[in-house]
Amino acid sequence: MNDSEALVSTFEEGEVGIVAHSDFVSKVPFEFESGGVVPGLCLRYETYGHLNKDKSNAILICHALTGDHHCAGVYDMTERKQGWWNFMVGPGKPIDTKKYFVICSNVLGGCNGSTGPRSINPETGKPYNLDFPKLTVRDMVRAQALLIDSLGLDRLHAVIGGSMGGMQTLQWAIDFPERLGRYAALACCARHNAQAIAFNDTGRQAIMRDPAWKKGVYASDAPPAHGLAVARMMAHITYLSDAGMEARFGRKRRAEDSSREHFEVEFEVESYLRYQGQQFVSRFDANSYLYLTKALDRFDLHGSDGRLDEMLKAVQAPGLVVGFGSDWLYPPQANREIVEALLRLGKPASYAELALNAGHDSFLLRAPKLDALIRTFLDR
Repeated sequence: MNDSEALVSTFEEGEVGIVAHSDFVSKVPFEFESGGVVPGLCLRYETYGHLNKDKSNAILICHALTGDHHCAGVYDMTERKQGWWNFMVGPGKPIDTKKYFVICSNVLGGCNGSTGPRSINPETGKPYNLDFPKLTVRDMVRAQALLIDSLGLDRLHAVIGGSMGGMQTLQWAIDFPERLGRYAALACCARHNAQAIAFNDTGRQAIMRDPAWKKGVYASDAPPAHGLAVARMMAHITYLSDAGMEARFGRKRRAEDSSREHFEVEFEVESYLRYQGQQFVSRFDANSYLYLTKALDRFDLHGSDGRLDEMLKAVQAPGLVVGFGSDWLYPPQANREIVEALLRLGKPASYAELALNAGHDSFLLRAPKLDALIRTFLDR
C-alpha cells in the first residue's frame, strides 16, 4: 500500500478520499457564440472512480453559479474541505464511483482554474478583464465537449447538474443528443423570468458601482470586495426559503451591546449573510460573477419566437427534471414546463417535485428522497 492509498484508507466507507485536479489545455482558438475568440483555453477538472473497458460509465457533473470542479473528496488530510456534492458522489453513494467514472469541470468563464475574465490573454500578457468575449451557457457546454473529447469519450452515460448546472445539462441534451445516455436537471428553468433577471442585475450593479471595480480593471489583491459581498448576500437570499430562514434564524438577536452603532449587526440572519458575503469575496472573482450571471440571463430555451417545444426537438436521451416546492428562484412550474414540452414531443422524460424547505439550495443538501431519485435514474 502506497502513501496515497494509506491516506484514503483512513476515510470512512463511501468517501472518495484524497483528490487532485487536472487541467485540460487547448491551444486551438475557441470561438464563442457571440463571435468573440480566445486563442486557446483551459478547463480545470477532477475525476473520481475508474473508466471501464468499453468507456460506457462516464458521468459529467455540471456545477451551479458559484460552484467549481471540486465536487467530491478532499485535497489534504489537514483542511479536509469536502467537495460541494460530496454526499452525492462516492463509493456506494447515489453517484456511485464503484460503478461510474465521474467528471466535474470548472466552467469556461469561471475563476477557479478555467479560462475566464481574470485569465491572462497570451496575446497581450494581461488579464482579459472585460475584453473576455460575451459568454453563454452554450459556450460553456461546447468547451466541456472539448474536455470530454480529450478524455477519449465519444458518449457519456449521463450528464447531471443543478441550477446553472441544470441549464448546462439541458444544453448538452440539445446540442449533443447522440453523446449522452440520459440527463438529470435539478432546480433549473428554461429561461429566467423578469424577477430573476432583476435580482442578477441588482447584484451586478452593486459590483460595478463599487469604486474599486474600476471598469473591470482591478488588481487581484484589491477587488471590488464591498460590491461583490453585497451581490452575494442578495443572491444568497434567493437560494433560501422563507420557511427555512424562519426556522433557522427567526428574529434571533445577537448578544445585546448598547455601545454598538445603530446599523451594526443585530440579528443572527444579518450576521449569517455578512459572513456569506465575506467568504465569497475570498474565493470568487467579481468579473467572473458578472459574466456568469449575464450568461444565465441570456439562457432562453423558448427562443425568440417563444416556442420551447421547437428548441427541445433535438433531445433524444431520457431525462429527469427535479423541482423543489420551496424554490422561489426557479419555482416548480419553471421545471415542470420543461418536462411538459418534452412529453408533448413524445420524448422520454420524467418530473419529480420534492417538498424540502431549503429553497433553491435544496439540491445541495442531503435528502433521502433526492438520493433515491438520482440513484434509481442513473442505474435503471
